[in-house]
Amino acid sequence: MSSYNRVTIMGNLTRDPEVKYLPSGTAVCEVGMAVNENYKNKEGEVVESVVFVDIVVWGKQGENVGQHLTRGSQALVEGRLQLDTWESKEGEK
Repeated sequence: MSSYNRVTIMGNLTRDPEVKYLPSGTAVCEVGMAVNENYKNKEGEVVESVVFVDIVVWGKQGENVGQHLTRGSQALVEGRLQLDTWESKEGEK
């Protein structure tokens, strides 16, 4: 059985895109995105839920993001999902 890893996210940028270049000359753009969702809970109150996502854009598309988008810009992103984990000095995740 094969796997499929594709996501589509729409939200607002939480910070200005940061474009860096690898020694090979390839552009790498890092940006944060906030995705908001409003829903009603059991009591009928409107609740807002926010998910923060880190986005990495490579190559010419990364350069374009850095040139044309700024903090607060709305963007639609399609790509693959990659989860990162961190470990503290004490060995805790």
